[in-house]
Amino acid sequence: MKSPLLTLPGAVPAEGVDEGVAAHYGDLFREQRALADGTGFVDLSHRGVVTVTGDDRLAWLHLLLTQHVSDLPAGQATEALILSANGHIEHALYLVDDGETVWAHVEPGTQDALIAYLESMKFFYKVEVADRTADIAVVHLPAGSIAEVPEGAAVRETPYGRDLFLPRADLEAYAGQAGPPAGILAHEALRVEQHRPRLGFETDHRTIPHELGWIGSAVHLQKGCYRGQETVARVQNLGKPPRRLVFLHLDGSEVHLPVAGTELRLADDGPDGRKIGFITTSVRHHELGPVALALVKRNVAVDAPLVAGDTAAAQEVVVEP
Repeated sequence: MKSPLLTLPGAVPAEGVDEGVAAHYGDLFREQRALADGTGFVDLSHRGVVTVTGDDRLAWLHLLLTQHVSDLPAGQATEALILSANGHIEHALYLVDDGETVWAHVEPGTQDALIAYLESMKFFYKVEVADRTADIAVVHLPAGSIAEVPEGAAVRETPYGRDLFLPRADLEAYAGQAGPPAGILAHEALRVEQHRPRLGFETDHRTIPHELGWIGSAVHLQKGCYRGQETVARVQNLGKPPRRLVFLHLDGSEVHLPVAGTELRLADDGPDGRKIGFITTSVRHHELGPVALALVKRNVAVDAPLVAGDTAAAQEVVVEP
């Protein structure tokens, strides 16, 4: 979906997964500072929107998701995963129930596969699943924002801000009153600062929730059975995940950021050392400078200096080894 807000002054289109919205509007650091101060908004209208309605919606989703949602109060935001039979992460849902409908936004382009899975699991439950991406746009307001929320809009209130589900036809009008726009790059910079993983960025085909710190926030350990639960319980009770998420402070003297996929090595081993991890997301932060999220092997010492390609990197623990 191509956002109409790409016509705003200074808008530079994003590329890759985030194609369809603005990467920035001409001043990346100004946009980051605005979000950090609780002003402005982020156009996330490229994200998929899925709804579930019907009397059984919460009880049914409770059987499929990693999160405890059977008694989810109306208006309370949560997040949840769908795992493979082997416990690998397949989908991440950011959802809220408004009392009649569960609203969820998901990574761009993943809604079709998600809906296909949900449809295959309906059986006799009284639920209806719908793809609302074509008519509903997601807008993010940062924490502390006093921007008005349109009447009737579903809202996910989180510690990081509010996600609004707005009619796509109202997006331009809302942008005109919501304050200065910030691009997806500013949103990503704050996400990295907050150590929040993102499906398809911090995950690959074998990622399990423990590696990214999703236990608790997206995975409930005391709920009933769901696909992949055996792996979650086994790792939680008997072992440790093979990898762990880390936050990296990168050498600020380098001109170029190490891109996603850049191999990590121990600095003491030199350029020919063995690979011990890789960059998942790298950004330039308005206060911290160049920083990144990365996955490293669990047994890497938490204070070990690293090298990302040719760039020196210092670790900050996100997931305990």
